[in-house]
Amino acid sequence: MIRSRHAAWQLLLALSLSALLLWWAFRDVNLDEALGYLRAVRLGWLLAAVVVATCLFPLRLFRWRLLLRREDGTPYPWLPLWHAIAMGFAANNLLPFRAGEVVRTVTASRLTGARLTTSLASVAVERVFDALTVVGLLGLALLMPGMPEGLSIAGYPLQQVATTSGLVALLALLAAGAVVAFPALAERLIRRLIPSDRIALRLIEVIEGVRQGLGVLQSPMRLAAVVVWSVGLWLVNALSFYLAFHAFELPVSYTGAIVLQGVLAFGIAIPSAPGYVGPFEAAITAVLAIYAIGASQAIAYAVGYHLTTFIPITLLGAWSATRTGLGFRATAAQAPPDA
Repeated sequence: MIRSRHAAWQLLLALSLSALLLWWAFRDVNLDEALGYLRAVRLGWLLAAVVVATCLFPLRLFRWRLLLRREDGTPYPWLPLWHAIAMGFAANNLLPFRAGEVVRTVTASRLTGARLTTSLASVAVERVFDALTVVGLLGLALLMPGMPEGLSIAGYPLQQVATTSGLVALLALLAAGAVVAFPALAERLIRRLIPSDRIALRLIEVIEGVRQGLGVLQSPMRLAAVVVWSVGLWLVNALSFYLAFHAFELPVSYTGAIVLQGVLAFGIAIPSAPGYVGPFEAAITAVLAIYAIGASQAIAYAVGYHLTTFIPITLLGAWSATRTGLGFRATAAQAPPDA
């Protein structure tokens, strides 16, 4: 009863935040103008953006096979992991609380026979590499030529934001390395610094998952491959935003696409409705305002990109759910409470 009430409050908070951010994104929009920009979209460029965005999911499969391995170090088969990826990202579009992460790990465990903890650890490590890559690319993009002069973000000068982003990425990398090298010390520090036993235990479990996942990267070649795939994945993702700029005739460079991607990654991390509705539109309109793109054109881009890239992976995930006989909600419900 308590858990269901807690989940209801979490859902209410997520929906409220989504509604607030959606209102903020639309507050200065002229709907007739926005619809005009949508009708005038260049379909060839938009289709190219959708294809590139959808190709990102098969590309993720290559990196995941480097991270999720059997005990003897051999990779799991391609098809079960593809079903897990497709169902996981589709579930993020359809279910609240980012349930797609749970769907993905449970599906991978059921279809491959991998331990659930191993699957969870591999996804946790993916998040680490994604975060480091996105922050690193964002920091580099902010220092590249072509950025608007005198740019400030949330009142902070560009140089300060870029420097802080780089330091955060470096500290996160050092922390991850320290956890792998000194797991017992990391646990003692957490227990000493965190007064709540429940929170401390939760942090230790998360760090242990990351440590287990990073532990499979003892091979320098595999580590290098994961780094290369991570950078490549996010450069491809930025390319989809850039192609969509052409579809809506926005005068924004590829560097701007990297900035957009970085801000968006932070934006959709907050609790929200399924499919990141609200944070997605708010983050895009905020970044495009930096490039002097009007609110109506910016929201047309945000909504057009969001809807068109939402559809393929959702359909692919539904197809995988049908093929495997695993439903989204049923699979999400099979995870342990703390997963």
